[in-house]
Amino acid sequence: MPRRTTATPRLLIRSSSIHAAGCYTLDPIPRGRRVLEYDGPRISKELADERYADRPVTYLFGFGGSTDVIDGFGTAMFINHSCNPNCETEEEGGRIYIRAIRNIAANEELVYEYHLYDSDDDTADCYCNAPHCRGTMFSEDEVKRQARKAARKKARSATK
Repeated sequence: MPRRTTATPRLLIRSSSIHAAGCYTLDPIPRGRRVLEYDGPRISKELADERYADRPVTYLFGFGGSTDVIDGFGTAMFINHSCNPNCETEEEGGRIYIRAIRNIAANEELVYEYHLYDSDDDTADCYCNAPHCRGTMFSEDEVKRQARKAARKKARSATK
């Protein structure tokens, strides 16, 4: 069977050991290739907070210091977080792409680091099972911010 050489790999959504469903490639993907776009309507962060206030799962993607987020509901929403990613996100012209950061074999699950931020929720547990898993989907900066916040709270309660 001849190798598929098109720029867009064939993708499949199926069960994932990381979280519910995942996005898998049916074709090898070379390092550096854009895999797909994280796309959807752009909405304000305020509208997103209102729309998803009582929902534990969202597919929102913040980008470029914008006051808007992408309300993604497509193939890219199935790409799970991993502390040992094979993809990363890149922004170009206000658009978000998923790009391979190493060669990816056919039938491999596509994963990238979510780098969650700006959250008062401390339950963004990671289940990637990578050898050096950090245990959270939060960015390193957000983990530090939450630790400072917890330390301030502990110091305030110790002085009462």
